[in-house]
Amino acid sequence: MVSTQYCLPMNDDETLAMIGRLARIVTHDGHAAGLKPAQWEALRYLARANRFSNTPGALTAYLGATKGTVSQTLMALERAGLVRKSADAADRRSVRLELTAAGAALLPQDETLRFAEALSRMDAAQREALNEGLAALLKARLAADGGRTFGLCRDCRHFRRDMEGAGRHRCALLHVPLSDEDTARICVEQEAA
Repeated sequence: MVSTQYCLPMNDDETLAMIGRLARIVTHDGHAAGLKPAQWEALRYLARANRFSNTPGALTAYLGATKGTVSQTLMALERAGLVRKSADAADRRSVRLELTAAGAALLPQDETLRFAEALSRMDAAQREALNEGLAALLKARLAADGGRTFGLCRDCRHFRRDMEGAGRHRCALLHVPLSDEDTARICVEQEAA
């Protein structure tokens, strides 16, 4: 007899099956250009992370991986000349990560961009519904583990928009100015507004 605890209604089973299949496709596509999926995830993250989130610790939290795995991933990317580590100007004990020119140039070869093609064939209402549903699912799953959402800076409860239109936004949590570019990036400190 099958335990009912693990039997989901048919539509939830189908949803989980589709998520699993998409995950396998993303993993398969993550072996492009001689990189492993975790290395692609690190590159994607660093391309989107703001200046408060470009650390090994934030990358570890984002990937939900161990420090050792992230350390090995970063060492491989650094050896390949795709990522550069540097000491934080404000705290010399902290390490900052950034994509090199070669790392940034590799991003257009990301095979998962083929999903963008598929999304472009959906109408705006479908894309919005998909985005909202996936965001809610991800948020619920991360909350179950006590994980962070890493949302956009401009969607954070600590974001203070420049009402004068001069592009001088602020982070009320860290008490620092934010550029327009900062506000469009993901942040480890983000808390939904």
